[in-house]
Amino acid sequence: MPSRKKTSPGGTKRSGRADAGTPGDGQTPSRRRAPRTATGKTMNPDLLASAAKAAQKGLRERTEEGHLAAGRTPPSRKKTKEVATAKQVVIDEAIRDWRAPVTEDEKLLTPTGARSGDRSPADFTRTDTWRALRIMGEVIEGFDKLATVERGVSVFGSARTHPDDPQYQQAQEVARLLAEAGFAIITGAGPGIMEAANKGAKLAGGRSIGCNIELPFEQGANPYVDTVINFRYFFVRKTMFVKYSVAFIIFPGGFGTLDELFEAVTLIQTKKVKPFPVILAGEDDYWDGLMAWIQGTMVRRGKVRAEEVKILQRARTHKEVLAILKRQARQAPRDRTGRSRAGKEIP
Repeated sequence: MPSRKKTSPGGTKRSGRADAGTPGDGQTPSRRRAPRTATGKTMNPDLLASAAKAAQKGLRERTEEGHLAAGRTPPSRKKTKEVATAKQVVIDEAIRDWRAPVTEDEKLLTPTGARSGDRSPADFTRTDTWRALRIMGEVIEGFDKLATVERGVSVFGSARTHPDDPQYQQAQEVARLLAEAGFAIITGAGPGIMEAANKGAKLAGGRSIGCNIELPFEQGANPYVDTVINFRYFFVRKTMFVKYSVAFIIFPGGFGTLDELFEAVTLIQTKKVKPFPVILAGEDDYWDGLMAWIQGTMVRRGKVRAEEVKILQRARTHKEVLAILKRQARQAPRDRTGRSRAGKEIP
């Protein structure tokens, strides 16, 4: 008998064999069916591709119109950014034969330009190691030139003081009298009050010393200096002022003058050095405000003690300056080697 076709529960007819489109046990699925139209006819692939292109073109056109209508630049009119390409690295074959120095002698004696990685033959002079050697050289030079100074007095004041200013005349007279009394005059070698002090020492036939400092605006030594030392570093220069002075005389000046003033006061206050006179000379009204602020603000608020203010002394005339130095000038130890009194007195 011929086989009867079975009907599925949903009413759909099923054949007696497995559907070719459904994978069975051990069977492979059939090929994907080609797209069809709404009526079930097979669609032409070329026609479908053409329709897709037309749809995309229409979308782009509508997008362009939308951007223009909104006042924006359409994507098609924007310039594309150039993609940076990696640069080709050219290797210098000459460096392949370079060998690093092995011994310290070889490193010392190798020409600077022959060392690998040197950007300039002078680069080593800008390293901290070289700066340390330069600082040491400045200290040695200062010690060497000032070794014979036993009674030095450092005079500070404004470099902007004119020779016609009464303060210039007073500084010159004070330095002249100190030089006649056997003191060496030490200044920063510049113009103004420094020049006046060196001039006074020169007129009296005394020793006139200038510790010049390198500045962005070139400052040469004044013509009244007979011993000049040039420094690159402020702290080395300050060391010479303190080490070779038995007193500081401060005439009216600016920030640099105040820097030297409070440097000395701090060293004495903290007992880093033996006390020595720090004398405020010149006009009373120049120092009155500073002293009033120290006593009325710093002391009153407990920032310094009242007895510490006595480190600063006032001298209104050259006679008062000489009297203070006669009473209180710091004395250098008799044993200049420092062996017998090492640690007991600071020269």
